[in-house]
Amino acid sequence: MNQAFEVVAVSGTDAHLANVAQREQVRVAEVTMERPISPIKDIISLWQLYRLFKKEKPRIVHSITPKAGLLTMMAGKMAGVPVRIHTFTGLIFPSKRGFLQKILITMDRLLCFCASNIYPEGQGVKNDLIHYKITSKPLKVLANGNVNGIDTQYFSRKQISTTDQERLKTELGIDEGAFVFIFVGRLAGDKGINELVTAFERLSAESENVKLLLVGPLESELDPLKPTTLDAIKQNPKIKSVGFQKEVRSYFAISDALVFPSYREGFPNVVMQSGAMELPSIVTDINGCNEIIAEGQNGMIIPAKDDKALEVAMIKMMKDTALYQQLKLNARAMITSRYKQKVVWEALLEEYRRLEQNV
Repeated sequence: MNQAFEVVAVSGTDAHLANVAQREQVRVAEVTMERPISPIKDIISLWQLYRLFKKEKPRIVHSITPKAGLLTMMAGKMAGVPVRIHTFTGLIFPSKRGFLQKILITMDRLLCFCASNIYPEGQGVKNDLIHYKITSKPLKVLANGNVNGIDTQYFSRKQISTTDQERLKTELGIDEGAFVFIFVGRLAGDKGINELVTAFERLSAESENVKLLLVGPLESELDPLKPTTLDAIKQNPKIKSVGFQKEVRSYFAISDALVFPSYREGFPNVVMQSGAMELPSIVTDINGCNEIIAEGQNGMIIPAKDDKALEVAMIKMMKDTALYQQLKLNARAMITSRYKQKVVWEALLEEYRRLEQNV
């Protein structure tokens, strides 16, 4: 993008924003935005974005996450930005009910009213936007979906030496021959961790040489885990929770299968990353997951919020050797053929150029 446009990255200020500036060689601007609904703080963020856009006079603004999307599209329309793009990476309202769902739907409808162009990250998100009548504007999925694609050279088992794998296994107390299930992401209720731990507790009581590796930070505020889940994570010696890890490839490399029982997603990077690392996946039948994973080809698909179905799938993945080997054989090929990073980048750049020419 830097070769075709001057890019400014906008987010709340912290070490991550500084890292983006250094890694991507772009200017950054600080505008703090709250994740939950916070009327007073949201108005302040809206005003700050409006002032930023009036100062910078961008031809294109592109937002990604729900709260940033609403505020950015409103501020962009107020400031007269000609091209206002929002990518829906996941929808919150389909998993909610009652008054809260109505509020969230209204917010997304307002976002779409203020946007000039709307891009669902995948076909599932697109279908939900149509089903709930969020907008009548055209909806376009770029490339095969996802916002950034996967660096398939970076996410490769060849990048992790056998020595490093053995060292990590020793550190975590993973015995030779153990079947390792891995989850990567926030340890939160809506990621299906309560169901995952419940299913694994029963599975591990019956199977000796099995481990569950949890890689990610605890979500202790917005969506905390049940106390029984937290106790099980602490007490079960077959569950290894390592917290947030900047480098996840080594953990994929010592694992046998990804388990990703999330309630809602847009187009989860973790499922693509693990596939590129040659891991078959067990995922829930939700947007994104059911586009990346094909049942019986590179993984298994189960209903969301169903710990019994999850346990059955985990047992089958672990004990049906012929099926496992077939899923594993297809895992990387099905990612590299559809989601290489260069394909996604080029599709987005082409879209930017097309929209700018039409202004």
